[in-house]
Amino acid sequence: MKRKSPPPPLFQRGESESSLPASLKRGNSTPTRHRLSKAGASAKLRALDKEFVWHPFTQMREWETMENVIIESGEGSYLIDTDGRRYLDGTASLWTNVHGHRKKEIDAAIKAQMDRISHTTLLGLGNVPSIELAGRLATVTPAGLTKVFYSDDGSTAVEIALKLAFQYHEQTRKANRKRRFVAFTGAYHGDTFGSMSVGEIDIFVKKYRPLLFKAFRAPYPYCYRCPLDKEPKDCAMACLYSFEAILKKNHREIAACIIEPLLAGAAGMITSPKGFLKEVRSLTLKYDVLLIADEVATGFGRTGSLFACEQENVSPDIICLAKGLSAGYLPLAATITTRKIYEAFLGEYTEYKSFFHGHTYTGNPLGCAAAIANLKLFEKGRVIERLQPKIKLFAGLLERFKDLPAVGDIRHIGMAAGIELVSDRATKKPFAPAMRIGHRVCMEARKRGLIIRPLGDTVVIMPPLSIKVAELKKMTGIIYKCIEQVTEN
Repeated sequence: MKRKSPPPPLFQRGESESSLPASLKRGNSTPTRHRLSKAGASAKLRALDKEFVWHPFTQMREWETMENVIIESGEGSYLIDTDGRRYLDGTASLWTNVHGHRKKEIDAAIKAQMDRISHTTLLGLGNVPSIELAGRLATVTPAGLTKVFYSDDGSTAVEIALKLAFQYHEQTRKANRKRRFVAFTGAYHGDTFGSMSVGEIDIFVKKYRPLLFKAFRAPYPYCYRCPLDKEPKDCAMACLYSFEAILKKNHREIAACIIEPLLAGAAGMITSPKGFLKEVRSLTLKYDVLLIADEVATGFGRTGSLFACEQENVSPDIICLAKGLSAGYLPLAATITTRKIYEAFLGEYTEYKSFFHGHTYTGNPLGCAAAIANLKLFEKGRVIERLQPKIKLFAGLLERFKDLPAVGDIRHIGMAAGIELVSDRATKKPFAPAMRIGHRVCMEARKRGLIIRPLGDTVVIMPPLSIKVAELKKMTGIIYKCIEQVTEN
C-alpha cells in the first residue's frame, strides 16, 4: 500500500512557532503581528486548506481559485483573520453567537469544566453539567417541556424529534397508525435524511429524493411571494385553510407537524404573520397531531424573546434547540419533550420500548458547561430586556433600505433580517441566478470589513445579540453601500 505524503509544514526549519517571540505567537491578536513575523504563513494555510479541506455548501472548484479568508481569532463582534484584518461578524458565526466572541464567563466555565472532565458517556452514566443544564432548560422553555434528550447539532435534534414522535404513536396506538409528517413549503430542518425529508429547498434535497420519505406539505405564508397567489389584502392567512385541509383529511396517519416558529430562516428569512403560529398550534391540538417546534435558529433571543414560541404563547409537544444553546461555543443540541411522550417509552426491558438512539458526545460536559454559563448570562445580564431598544433601532436602520431600487422586500424580526433583492421592484422579478447578486454583495462587504452570507439574492443580517449600537449602525451602513454599488453600477 502506497504511503501518502505528509502535508508540507507550516513553518520551515528555524522558524517554528515555538521559536517566535511571545508577542508573535498564536493567540496574540495584535493586528500587525503576521506582517512582523512570518511572511507567507497565510498563503501556506490557504494552500493547505485547498489541498485537504472540503467546505460545506461550497463549490470547491471556485474556492480553489480564490484568496480565501482564514479566521484565527475573535473578539466581541469581530472576527480576525491570519493577516490581522478585522471583520464584523454579520452571521453570528452561522447564527450561533449570542454574547460575542471570547466572552470571559463562558471561557471560564469551559476551562473550569476541563479541569474536572472533558467528556464522559451518557449511556448508563450521568454527568454533573448535563443534569444541571436539563433542569435549567426545563425551567425556561415553554410550559410542559420537561424531558431533555441531548445531541450534537440542529439536524440531529430534529432527527430525534421525528423518531420520538413516530415511536410515541407506535407504542400508544393499536389502530390508525400515525407514520407520516406534515411540514411547510420552503422549510429547512437540517441535512440528515429525516430532516431533509421534512425540508423542501431543492438545492439541498433534490438529489437525495429517492432516499427520502414523503411528507405532506402545507404552504408557509411567504407573503411577498404568496404561495397561493393572493394579495395581502385578500389573504387573511389563507395558508391556514390549506393546512387544516391537510389535517382534516389525513390526521389519522399524521404523527406530527414540524415548523420553524415565526421565522423560516434558510427559506429566505420569511417571517410569518402575527397569529399564524398560534393557529397552527390550535389546529394540531384539534386534530390530535403532535407539534414539533424547530427553534434551532430562533431560540435564545434571536427573535426578541428567549424562544419564538413565547411570543404567541405556544407550548409545542417537542422543541428542538441548538446553535445559540451553547452561545456559539461548542456543538450541542437538545430535543425537549413532555412527560406524556416520555412515559410512552417506559416499560419492561423485554418490551423494547426504550428510545434506541444516541451520540458519542451526547450530553458532553464541556458543551453543557458553556450552555449553563450562557443561560446565566441571559438572566444576570437581563439580555432579553436590554435587547428591545436595539431591536427597535435595527428596525429603524432597515427602513432606509427601501430607498434602494433593487430592494424588493425587507423581512425583520428581533435581531434577524433578510433583504430580498430584485431586478424589478414593480413586478418582483428576480435577478438572473447567473448574476449572483447576493453573493456579490457579500463579497463587496468583505472588502469593507464585514462577513455576511446570502440566501440566494436575499442578504441576511444576523449579528451577535451583543453587538454594540455603533457596530450595528456600521454593519447596516456597509450593507447599504454594497447593495447600492452592486445593483446600480
